[in-house]
Amino acid sequence: MAYAEKRLVRGKPYWRALFQRPDRKAQGVVVDADGRAVRYPTQTAAKKAASAAEAEAYAEAKKGRWVPPEQEAAAAAVTFEAFAVPWLPEQALADSTMQNYPRSLAHLLPKFGDIAIRAITPPMVEAWEKEKLKTCAPSSVRTYRSLLHLILADAKEAGHTDINAAERRRGRGRRHGRSRSRGPEKAITSMLGSLLIAERSSLLTGRDDEFVAHIDKAYTGKRWGELFGMETEFVRTNSRTHRIEWQLYELDTGAFVRCPPKDDSYRTLDIPLFLNRLVSEHIGRTDPKPCSCHRKVYVYSGRGNGGPRQPGPTLRAVAELAGVSTGTVSNVFNRPDAVPEATRVKVEKAVAEVGYVRPSGAARGAAHWRRSGHSTWIFTPAASGFYPPKAPQPKRPVPITGAGPWPGVPVRGRGAADRADACWVPIKGELTRHGIRHGHRTLMEELGTPKVLMDERMGHEDGSMGARYSHVTDTMRALLVEQLEEVWHETLDERLALHPRSAVPVLDRLLQDHAASR
Repeated sequence: MAYAEKRLVRGKPYWRALFQRPDRKAQGVVVDADGRAVRYPTQTAAKKAASAAEAEAYAEAKKGRWVPPEQEAAAAAVTFEAFAVPWLPEQALADSTMQNYPRSLAHLLPKFGDIAIRAITPPMVEAWEKEKLKTCAPSSVRTYRSLLHLILADAKEAGHTDINAAERRRGRGRRHGRSRSRGPEKAITSMLGSLLIAERSSLLTGRDDEFVAHIDKAYTGKRWGELFGMETEFVRTNSRTHRIEWQLYELDTGAFVRCPPKDDSYRTLDIPLFLNRLVSEHIGRTDPKPCSCHRKVYVYSGRGNGGPRQPGPTLRAVAELAGVSTGTVSNVFNRPDAVPEATRVKVEKAVAEVGYVRPSGAARGAAHWRRSGHSTWIFTPAASGFYPPKAPQPKRPVPITGAGPWPGVPVRGRGAADRADACWVPIKGELTRHGIRHGHRTLMEELGTPKVLMDERMGHEDGSMGARYSHVTDTMRALLVEQLEEVWHETLDERLALHPRSAVPVLDRLLQDHAASR
């Protein structure tokens, strides 16, 4: 029941507005914005305010939104850090997202950590964003603000604030430079460029895996995780299809997570005859074994940067005992003629004393490709023709042989630049591995492939009304496969025009067979 309570201050009367709270645990008091009881000059005014407050409280309680004042005060005192830190592990998201959230949160806590959530205002967020843009990339700042928006949205639902201070008001701010699609255009290359990059990648590693995998990606448009997460059981040779059921995602810890393809884009890819034969022969030649992490057999194996280290003495132990560098020990194994006789004898004696066993190719292998190692030291040099900078060496061209039976082979070891005859010409300096996927989509555009088949092959979803009335037919699939086969043979013709042979065994066989069939 609402009523007015008379009070005296220095002999002068005033009235407080009291009312019955919905929980009936205590008497409600009408307060101002600072939480102090309002002093009314007349009894009528106080009673009128009390009645209005009581009616409002019961209306909110009926909707399930009334919060006791003491709880509201406690919620107002919750800081951003006190809410966000326990909030983070409660989220049930993909492993890749859960490893990225702490990084973004680390950019939010220094500014908002000690501030009560209710005290965070839109101008405060805008000022923080402008300051961040001075030191961070715009895409990164957008990511940080998106996480801030998500946290404050949940804090609002929990009753810690009345507004989401990170919410963007539509139509505010500058009109230019706001599109999220803005940024550097994704570089692509021709199918001959893709073939040459595949050949160079294989030359850098000395294996066929890189060549076959890059051709696979160029003619199927698989995502990176789908490519190196391709299991042999989903390579269906008889039907000439590859089934995309899983992908592998590499976490920062080095562990690989086997997860569904992006956006649940499960699909079956029609494979040209040449690629079907190339991949199936590769599996038969390499005879892959199950990995230790998932016990699954994968088509493409790693390159030693991620496999288990061979137990026993290391190369460094041999170098320390012999009193030489690890490079000298490596030269004793690989280029003994370049090492003085006395030094070679000393190293061989140290090898015998420590019991060092040189790793075999199988021991150096790994079940999976590593994301950073492949991109930095294989794909980028193959596409751009340059090794990336690595202290103390700057960015430098890949030195190669210019003569002999196998021109174009990278020269390795100390003084490689002095012993080289030439260097690789850049194919596409800005190209990334994902650019190969863009190139496959562009190729299908050039071939006149129906959009519905392109979307299916790329794992994209078109939600338009037109897409609901378009369907992929067997005729569309057969035509695309025939066209891709023709493109492959035309690309081999272009490669033969450059040189009839290759130092990559699998490509050399392909070139000779193609030349004989012409």
